[in-house]
Amino acid sequence: MDDPILTIEEREAINSGRWFSSLSPSLRHDILRCAFVKRFKDGDLIAARGDPPDHWIACAKGAVRVSSTAVSGKQVTLTYVEPGIWFGDVAMFDGDRRTHDAYAHGDTTILCVARADFQKILAAHVELYEALMRLQARRIRTLFGLVEDLNTLPLRARLAKQLIHLVRSYGVPNLEDGSQMRIGLQLAQEELAQLLGASRQRVNQELKTMEREGTIRIEPGGLVVLDRAALMRVSEADH
Repeated sequence: MDDPILTIEEREAINSGRWFSSLSPSLRHDILRCAFVKRFKDGDLIAARGDPPDHWIACAKGAVRVSSTAVSGKQVTLTYVEPGIWFGDVAMFDGDRRTHDAYAHGDTTILCVARADFQKILAAHVELYEALMRLQARRIRTLFGLVEDLNTLPLRARLAKQLIHLVRSYGVPNLEDGSQMRIGLQLAQEELAQLLGASRQRVNQELKTMEREGTIRIEPGGLVVLDRAALMRVSEADH
């Protein structure tokens, strides 16, 4: 059963999102007023490739795994949408069908705005057009950065950058030692490899090297970053 109300933590994740928090209070109010909550268990399908663009969506808890299916039938993870991030607005504008599958990664809560309500909010708040343009510009810059990294950086530096991003988005201070950060997103090495466009074996080798160097610790439940400064140095070494 869907709980129609966000928890305090979920509402905080939405309100503190970098983009959403930059909007005017009246625009934020109008978006939240017509938004509705959906909850999913780990692995549940949120939206499928080819679906009509019915909703504009924000992640409020957990993560949304965006993937595509290769010709072989294998699923390839492209990115994870973290709490506070809005997505699906491109389809709201052009009306084209969804281009990728979206699954819940862990227990996940999303906030949805129906397309008709999205259009009404746009009509009432010219500010939203400019805000969405800024959001698209940031995404395009990020995308070009990823393409550049893929073509210019060795896997070791790309892996370090990815781990820094995961710590920023999902880092939880270790109870025993607050300077150590556990990556709260449960990622199989195969999924980490897919995010980097590399083989699991090569990513595993690089992770083991980083562990020997004392930068990270590999645990059954995920990764712990021991030395964030060392990761930063690795990510910038080959620029």
